[in-house]
Amino acid sequence: MTVTQEPRPSAVHEEILAYYARGKEDTRLREGGAPAGRLEFWRTQDILRRLLPAAPARVLDVGGGSGVHAEWLTADGYQVDLVDPVPLHVEQAARLPGVTARRADARDLPAPDAAYDTVLMLGPLYHLPEREDRTRALAQAHRVVRPGGSVVAATINRYAQLHDLLREERYFTPLNRERTDAVLADGRHPFHEEGFFTIAHFARPDDVPGEFTDAGLVVEGQYGVEGAAWLMGGVEDWLDDPSRREAVLAACRHIEAEPTLLGVSGHLLTVGRRRP
Repeated sequence: MTVTQEPRPSAVHEEILAYYARGKEDTRLREGGAPAGRLEFWRTQDILRRLLPAAPARVLDVGGGSGVHAEWLTADGYQVDLVDPVPLHVEQAARLPGVTARRADARDLPAPDAAYDTVLMLGPLYHLPEREDRTRALAQAHRVVRPGGSVVAATINRYAQLHDLLREERYFTPLNRERTDAVLADGRHPFHEEGFFTIAHFARPDDVPGEFTDAGLVVEGQYGVEGAAWLMGGVEDWLDDPSRREAVLAACRHIEAEPTLLGVSGHLLTVGRRRP
């Protein structure tokens, strides 16, 4: 009898590792960071707190970065294991009380079958330009989540950079416009010296469910994270005012699942479930 070994995934692109080795991801989402990052954090937290099973459920935070979300999940009573391919992120996350962190690739998770109640993938999918790799990562999440458990994955929307650069008036620079427009055709964001981001894939909302389905997951919903609020002038002042911040979060909640507005957000959360 011949046993065929499935080929191991290719290594994470060096440009991606170098981008995150700069250590800016931790501050991007925390208090004091840029408005769009803080809105992304608060809205992701808001959505997850409504979607996750009750604590002390076991959560695998795949591509969890420095542990920005693992930190509050642990404080909420969840049992959190974090994996990430960036050594700096693993070092940062390992310092957090109650968080277990190790280096790993989303396409080859070092976890037993059906070991977790929920798997979070809040970063990996948009750094896998090939559909085959994204489906493989989702299939790994399907493998390690228990029957009936959920997988929540984030994607960057296809027009996020276009909206972002137009809002910041950087789109009027010819080179910025040329590079941004080139991404719109297929969502492939290449590495550029002095670029705004690293190698990435920007997805259309209606492309993501098919990848979940191919991985064996049943799609249950999609949620626009930032809505249109991240594009509005004055959002920084709104977020600095606690009462106005709550109003912004509530406004985003009203339209988070409206199909015609999903692509306006910078980020999208898609929720799938492993069949019982």
